[in-house]
Amino acid sequence: MLPASTSLLLLQPLSIPHPSRSFLFLQNPYCIPSVTSLRPFNSKRLRLSKPLTLSFALTESDSPKSLQPDPQILLQEVADSFDLPSDYFERLPDDLRLDLNDAAFDLSNGPVLDECGQELGEILLDLSRAWELADTSTSCTLAGKLPLLGGSLPDSAKSAFGRRLVSAGSRFQAMGEYGQGELQKIAKAMNKTGRIFSATSISTTTVEQTEEETRVLKFGEFQFEVTPEKANTGAAIGFVFGILSWGVAQGVQSIPDGSFQYANDNALLLAKSLRGALLVLFYSSTFLSAFTSVGLVLLGRQLKSEDR
Repeated sequence: MLPASTSLLLLQPLSIPHPSRSFLFLQNPYCIPSVTSLRPFNSKRLRLSKPLTLSFALTESDSPKSLQPDPQILLQEVADSFDLPSDYFERLPDDLRLDLNDAAFDLSNGPVLDECGQELGEILLDLSRAWELADTSTSCTLAGKLPLLGGSLPDSAKSAFGRRLVSAGSRFQAMGEYGQGELQKIAKAMNKTGRIFSATSISTTTVEQTEEETRVLKFGEFQFEVTPEKANTGAAIGFVFGILSWGVAQGVQSIPDGSFQYANDNALLLAKSLRGALLVLFYSSTFLSAFTSVGLVLLGRQLKSEDR
């Protein structure tokens, strides 16, 4: 028979220590966590933090401001496309010279100084004149001035400039392949820059500063700007004309039928019909004058209240 203490030991399950744990406790018998034991946990945290950092970088790079191209870089591409031999435009065939003149017209047509500003407008006028004269050197020099103005252009001038670039670039694109494809490079650069510039939105405040709201009355080919003073003046004139029309109508109506002698009945009927027509005419003028005067007075008050 085994002793009681020995039987209790046999009944207890044997606990085999884990090799790694035993190895750890052998090297560190005081159970103090070491750097080696914490390294797997830190590496796992580092792996989890990398995707977060990457997604933040992608979000920042996709912001609208970072996607907007620099106007100076775009205009520099346009300027570089005109870096051609000094006699390139002179060697163009007659049909391509006509297309070049059309491009010059599209670039500077209309109120270019008002739309694009004084400095840029003058450059565009000189550049179009150089195209008409087939002056390649002057064209290259003027195109090189465009990048210097890229950062100072307001949105309204940039939008108008972009529309002109697209219109002129389509002319270069219609010239087809010539030489080493220089014309298509010019068309590509102008169309790219023009589309980006023309898509520039104009803020409401800029529109309100550049455009003044005016009311205009049109009478056929004539048009008049309406102000409170002019409305009141027109009402006074209409009132005076109405009084005169009323006086004439009353004078015609007060003429008795038997005050004149007529040669026959036909003349009498003609006189009566003429008298009736005059009465209708002057009474109608009186009514219209009164209606116009009242309307102009109300319009003048409305304009004055809006100015305040």
